[in-house]
Amino acid sequence: MTAVRSALTVDVEEHFQVSAFDHVIPRERWGRIRSRVENNTRRLLDLFDERDTKATFFVLGWVAERHPRLVREIATRGHEIASHGQTHELVYRQDPKTFREETMRSKDVLEDQAQQPVEGYRAASYSITPASLWALDILVELGFTWDSSIFPIHHDRYGIPTAPRWPHTLRTPSGYTLTELPLTTWQVGGQRLPVAGGGYFRLYPYALTRYGLRAVNGEGRPFIFYLHPWEVDPDQPRIRAGWRSRLRHYVGLRRCEGRLGQLLQDFELTTVESVLTDLESRRMEDDAGAMAFA
Repeated sequence: MTAVRSALTVDVEEHFQVSAFDHVIPRERWGRIRSRVENNTRRLLDLFDERDTKATFFVLGWVAERHPRLVREIATRGHEIASHGQTHELVYRQDPKTFREETMRSKDVLEDQAQQPVEGYRAASYSITPASLWALDILVELGFTWDSSIFPIHHDRYGIPTAPRWPHTLRTPSGYTLTELPLTTWQVGGQRLPVAGGGYFRLYPYALTRYGLRAVNGEGRPFIFYLHPWEVDPDQPRIRAGWRSRLRHYVGLRRCEGRLGQLLQDFELTTVESVLTDLESRRMEDDAGAMAFA
């Protein structure tokens, strides 16, 4: 049986831009904090080169405008560029006009720097929820063909727990169609366990993550895995915040890079674009098989 290729994705943002620190680091301070995103992203790029692995990089527009060489380098080294929005503001805190302007600005700057189409989008902190489904219409109108912003779980900051678990075509509120690649969950009994990466990857024992992801692949499905450049930077400055924010951000940083190397060895990982190509090829094969049977 051919191995299922799954998507390796990176949300390119600074360590101080995560939503958990919104209340202690306002955006007007961002430009005065020492940047670490270039070195951390190149650390990932080097690791991916060593393992001959390509990934999809969701780049924050704010980062792209300040580090244009980084975006060009990601693209030149053979990876896919997608948008992570402009300012890492949660979508459900924005109005449609602001969201449209920011998302267009991000898409334009990324396409100019990477010299490749930007067709994919991921919202800050997966903040397309029942309160912000209107954003899906705007994504289609701006020329995006796929999205990876919906996490089909219960969470205090994000999630649509009733959403499908697998990549699928959804219909937006205005009737457009858009390919959705939800963040991966593992169905355990009646519960959905998030095994998509990020803080879950650092918190869980690696054996649990591997078992869950293998279960997903065992069903013939690709998983969608994500992490951030700051997650391989255990020496980043500590930010004073509440205990929950510190737990989510700092736990497991020193073991993350080693685990990531193991993940690259244990699974066949690639870009979202390649996963979508695989899914389309499989659909065509299924259709051909059905016609032959008929």
